[in-house]
Amino acid sequence: MSNCSTCPSKNNCSTKKAGGDSCSKIIPKYGNVKNIIGVISGKGGVGKSTVTGIMAVELRKAGYKVGVLDADITGPSMPRFFGINEKRAPMLPVGNNDEVKFIPVETPLGIKVISINLLTEQEEQPVIWRGPVITGVLNQMYSDTEWGDLDYLLIDMPPGTGDVALTVMQSFPISDMIVVSTPQDMVSMIVKKVVIMTEKLGVNVKGVVENMSYIICESCGEKTRVFSKKSAEEQALYLGIPLLAEMPINLDLIENLEKGKAEEYLNHSQQYEKLIKTII
Repeated sequence: MSNCSTCPSKNNCSTKKAGGDSCSKIIPKYGNVKNIIGVISGKGGVGKSTVTGIMAVELRKAGYKVGVLDADITGPSMPRFFGINEKRAPMLPVGNNDEVKFIPVETPLGIKVISINLLTEQEEQPVIWRGPVITGVLNQMYSDTEWGDLDYLLIDMPPGTGDVALTVMQSFPISDMIVVSTPQDMVSMIVKKVVIMTEKLGVNVKGVVENMSYIICESCGEKTRVFSKKSAEEQALYLGIPLLAEMPINLDLIENLEKGKAEEYLNHSQQYEKLIKTII
């Protein structure tokens, strides 16, 4: 598929169903998605998937219909976040040909999730594919999933500026990108590459969420910055994008996540409500 950034008629490109004009954005065959938000970082281990999960739950709590596409094909983690890793997404035949559609797994709150780990027999089964195969599978998971009517589809992307990031930014009708970082200068430098990439591709960046900004002392309530003395505002200024939120290291969330109860914990917490107000 050619991409609109290299098309002479890029200003006239439209969004069409998958399989249409080669210069068109791909939209799902089985559903209507109003807003697509990509969650990205230049580096792994910054809590990008956790931020995606928190955003999904908070949007659902606010009354929106939400879906999550786990686009990290080689390192998927969204099923674990929602505690649905033991479930599998059905694949139903379409018509009389070899086409299938995926039925996403719904969380207890009604968030629709599709991930490669919901399509393999075992979640530990590795995906040993080259880039073109990975992007092909990602396109199919996105376009051939029965999303229904969604207000927001969140795409949890792998770190870096590789094939998947290019595919999502060039081929999907992204409303906004949200960047996740942590306080270290080394991380900020790598994350800056993603910010520059999105600008070059003409994708709107909503802002940055700084994760693991600090830890709160259980005894006195004092904030301690573990990784850097620089403020989140300073890091956002370096990245050149707005600061959406700074999130602490939350041991209670981590404990519930490991038990598969992150969604239940977040459903009864008001700690992250302000994050959603900055992105909708």
